[in-house]
Amino acid sequence: MASSELQALKLRVVHVFRAPLGGLFRHVVDLAAEQSARGHEIGMVFDGDAVCPRVEAALARIPGGLKLGLATMPIRRNPGVRDLAAMARFAAFVRRAAPDVVHGHGSKGGLYARLSALAYPSGALRAYTPHGGSFNYYPGTASHRLYMLAERALAPLTDVFLFESAYIAGRFDAYVGARNGVRRIVANGIGPAEFAPAIANDDAADLLYIGELRAAKGIDTLLEAIARVGRARGLIPRAVLVGSGPDQSHLAELAQRLGVAPFISFAGQMPAREAFKLGRVLVVPSRAESMPYIVLEAAGARVPMIATNVGGIPEIYGPHRDRLGPPDHPADLQARIERTLAMPEAQRQAEAAELAAYVAERFSIQTMVNSVMAGYAEAAVHRRHAIGAAAPAAAPN
Repeated sequence: MASSELQALKLRVVHVFRAPLGGLFRHVVDLAAEQSARGHEIGMVFDGDAVCPRVEAALARIPGGLKLGLATMPIRRNPGVRDLAAMARFAAFVRRAAPDVVHGHGSKGGLYARLSALAYPSGALRAYTPHGGSFNYYPGTASHRLYMLAERALAPLTDVFLFESAYIAGRFDAYVGARNGVRRIVANGIGPAEFAPAIANDDAADLLYIGELRAAKGIDTLLEAIARVGRARGLIPRAVLVGSGPDQSHLAELAQRLGVAPFISFAGQMPAREAFKLGRVLVVPSRAESMPYIVLEAAGARVPMIATNVGGIPEIYGPHRDRLGPPDHPADLQARIERTLAMPEAQRQAEAAELAAYVAERFSIQTMVNSVMAGYAEAAVHRRHAIGAAAPAAAPN
């Protein structure tokens, strides 16, 4: 059976990941919703401690619901003895669901999905989408070495790698190096409604940040750049920080030390489309990223943006990547903030429209799901060929 014929089959797919948070959760829900709309049956497994009305509302977007069921269990970020009990429950769920594909997302989801080969050895294809995760640790650190060792051990159990950016695929090649299994770059995508232009409120702040409040996002660099703008221009730009995370109190203290606290607002979590109304220019000062949804969403909504040249962000910007700047560089970020705020509104909007047009051509949910399904089908053909090659020759008559 050809790959195109396999794509037409109705599949049973179980998605497993650690926590229903951030871009990873958005990716899984978008993927599952479109797969279900195409007639495939979907199941899902994740950490039950994070279930809340927001998560329930997201899952309600899946047409027909999760026909293979939903299983929740304690799944922690770091490996530990609790994983043994969680893996046993996951294995029992997989045996009941009898999927054609077990698709792991993120490092922990990838661990569970690929170890399903031990619990369900005769069945499902094993797909893995890294989503950054362990690949964003600094090379040479103990954590990075440990996680790359685990990735090398799990690679032979992987039928298809679905990297969400060429950047992460490159990190995999550099630090894992395994060449088995089918490989595809499957970039995140956004829906048609997300290409409607967002309009800032009349009283919007000068600058806007949307995302987790943690070190990898580089928000401290943004605060330092804002302070530098104030010292250089005598006028401190106002900024709204949307999101939550472990570093909020540290960032509030840093803003106080830098003398910019009265100009910084912490707005908590909210949908991106609502948050876009709160600022005129989005700043993405990240130190590490894979394929960030907030950059795709802002580009689609034609929000003027200042971002860093890290991870998969240059892939989103494509021919406009020369607009990106280095991470961890307050002086450079200061200069780009000053230049963008001084730019005529018509020029800001023209640049935003150029980026939106590029993103619309390459980063849609339909394209994302088509590529995932093609990856599943190619992996199935690859496995069949491998089994055929390994089978003993038939005895002569």
